[in-house]
Amino acid sequence: MPGNRHHVARYHTQRDRSNPSLVRLYRLARLLLHIAYGCAGVALLFPFCSHARRQRAIKGWSRQMLRILRLRVTIRGALPAGQMPTLIVSNHVSWLDICVLDSITPVRFVAKSDVRSWPLVGSLASGVGTIFIERGNPLDTVRTNRAIVQALTRGEYVAMFPEGTSTDGTEVKPFHASLFQPALEALARVVVVALRYVNPDGSTDLDASYAGERSLWDSFRLVVAHHSLHAELTFAATIELGCRTRAEIARAAEIAVADALHLGRPGIKRTAAGAPDQLRREPRVSAEQ
Repeated sequence: MPGNRHHVARYHTQRDRSNPSLVRLYRLARLLLHIAYGCAGVALLFPFCSHARRQRAIKGWSRQMLRILRLRVTIRGALPAGQMPTLIVSNHVSWLDICVLDSITPVRFVAKSDVRSWPLVGSLASGVGTIFIERGNPLDTVRTNRAIVQALTRGEYVAMFPEGTSTDGTEVKPFHASLFQPALEALARVVVVALRYVNPDGSTDLDASYAGERSLWDSFRLVVAHHSLHAELTFAATIELGCRTRAEIARAAEIAVADALHLGRPGIKRTAAGAPDQLRREPRVSAEQ
């Protein structure tokens, strides 16, 4: 099983300088060409490839994207051993999250239906089997859940971002409990991943995020402006479902992410005396470090 070992990529602590304009244009062109190459590959070759070959191609394409962007990844922990339905959940910071996760092990992503309309990226996402959610449509929720359950029971890794939106990396938003229903139906384990992008001095790299009013084009331009980028991925916990409700699973997952990133736990406010006041019961999780 891929990822069943520790791998730590070194990162130089010297602060990187921004790329000159010509270098930015060159790397932006390489990024767009690589996306176009991926679209052509899934359209022309994937229909004739075995599942195993498609998985290798996705992993290789993602690793090449990281090389183009000079994005180095530090991985802490590993995917748990054993063959069983596995749902991977993570906080969401950037479109880069997808490349980082796929470079470790190819997964079927769950994404909002809006992504389908994005130029190039939408075609690529559709071609590699992304499961799209149409928000606000109960009938489509049934279809989406069935597709996720089928993928899980076939032994595919399915990954999703239960916050339902991206952040700048300085907070973790509450996880939507309804998104965990397929894990219960498929009797899957939930593997929790924590992602962050850091500057050489260890601070959060806000330029790596795709959040707020930032457009995808603006995000591309900010990313290629960096001489290099650094992502940290931590396998924060494995949650065995047992008799838990989906709300308890969601809470356990968001706590694991927040603790791994040393960020405040969602749903906890401060009392007048300054002590934390827990708004929801804190379920226990088994950490996989």
